[in-house]
Amino acid sequence: MEFPPVVWPSFIKFIKNWMFANLIIRPYFEPEFSLSEFIEASKHAVQVVSEALQKSDFKSLEGLVDKEAIAALKTAVSQLSVTQRQLLSIEKEDIFYAFPYQVGVMFDESDKRWVEITMCYHVLRGLKQMQETGDLPPVTLGVQPEYQDKIFILNYRFIREFTKGVEDSWWVNIVNHFQPQSMIKK
Repeated sequence: MEFPPVVWPSFIKFIKNWMFANLIIRPYFEPEFSLSEFIEASKHAVQVVSEALQKSDFKSLEGLVDKEAIAALKTAVSQLSVTQRQLLSIEKEDIFYAFPYQVGVMFDESDKRWVEITMCYHVLRGLKQMQETGDLPPVTLGVQPEYQDKIFILNYRFIREFTKGVEDSWWVNIVNHFQPQSMIKK
């Protein structure tokens, strides 16, 4: 999807995200909200959405992904080769680094309220198997040529309505998968 790629956290946004999560979302919207629990749950959502994309199973994304996002994803996925499509599916255990890039609260003139969280995930395809066999990748894996084709970065934006009297759950309105090496080549 057309979305500026997010790769690394920002210290300023880290402070703002902590403030939004602990000083606004928890006291005013959801007392049980935990950013660390959200991050872990979002990894499961990434696995579910990415598997559906890999299979071109857009029907199963209804209720999980915004309708406009599904339309954009249909177009994007249809333009991928079979090999590229196979790379879409991500196992949550292959995510080695995840962080909320931006947490925001939005209001409109009719007093509706939403919380939006843009997440970034760093993925090493096959990490789960490496960990199981004890064959851990080096710390410098990003510059090692043998790992570059296995590293992916995902950006997912989650949104939830918190208007009084509205029962809503988290859903996805942005999905972006890319390889860091493709950004360097541009």
